[in-house]
Amino acid sequence: MPTAPATAVVVVNYGSVQLASAALRPFAGTPWTRVLVDSWSSAAERDRVVAAGAADDWTLVLPDTNLGFGGGADAGVRAARDAGCDVVLVLNPDAVIDLAAAEALAADVAADPHLLVAPAIRTPRGTDWFTGAVLDLRRGRTRSGAPAGPDDVPWVSGACFAASAERLLDVGGFGREYFLYWEDVDLSVRWARSGGRLSLRDDLTCVHDPGGTQDGTARAGDGRATSRGKSPLYHYYNTRNRLLFASRHVARDDWGGWLRATPAHTREVLLRGGRRAVVRHPLRTLWPALRGTAAGLRYLAAVRRAAQGTGSATASGTVPAAGPGTIMPATTDRKGLMDGAR
Repeated sequence: MPTAPATAVVVVNYGSVQLASAALRPFAGTPWTRVLVDSWSSAAERDRVVAAGAADDWTLVLPDTNLGFGGGADAGVRAARDAGCDVVLVLNPDAVIDLAAAEALAADVAADPHLLVAPAIRTPRGTDWFTGAVLDLRRGRTRSGAPAGPDDVPWVSGACFAASAERLLDVGGFGREYFLYWEDVDLSVRWARSGGRLSLRDDLTCVHDPGGTQDGTARAGDGRATSRGKSPLYHYYNTRNRLLFASRHVARDDWGGWLRATPAHTREVLLRGGRRAVVRHPLRTLWPALRGTAAGLRYLAAVRRAAQGTGSATASGTVPAAGPGTIMPATTDRKGLMDGAR
């Protein structure tokens, strides 16, 4: 009888240890290693995390800065791997999955280490939050659903997924430079281009309360709309990171579609917090979105200058090279990116 793989759950915390405790609770008293990464928010929060970790036997990772979601998740995966864990479940602090569903995801990965698998994710009200999504590589727009054409590539939400710890680190983990938003799209594309498979287990459910965490904490942690709209971080990183992704993964010949769609995307991001918030609080909404868009355009400009300097006629933001973390060129065959997805 095969030995069950060593498994870990990784949660990134930022100022919300009470939520992180709830996320880790279903794994208490089980063989799962519970890893909490506490991105620095305050001395008082760090004290609470250390006390809770000691009481509940968590494996703590305690950086002295706020690593963002991607950097924090990578640190947690490394800690899990170093503790001997083969499979990791990355989980938002404002998400809860029951043990049976978590074990089913881990079993899928144990059977196929090339698999990155997520459950269906729903809100506490039972409405769908993630049941599969695709990115249109010609226009840089995301939508729910399955691929409808050759330019649609799937991606898996970072709010809850399971994968091989070793393979996650081999592909470079999350792109820490994203800090918040689009890091899961980036990981999904790199995972598939390196020969991995993406899968959605829509028979399994995770409950996610988007916006339950504080600003800057995790996958969708600062997305909560208030009377002042969504946070400045939400507007800045959503607009910036879309174009950062393009600079790394999209051929320069295809940038035109992304650039033409940028005004509509920026407007869409702004309106997610409500039109009234944009009018009443432009310094929290409009200004960060414009700054984010400008920062993203600078990434594209830097890639263009670098390509002109080397005489390269191809286009992705990173020149492919052998080794972990390689970002494959945008001309990579897209066939098979959804192979095995459900």
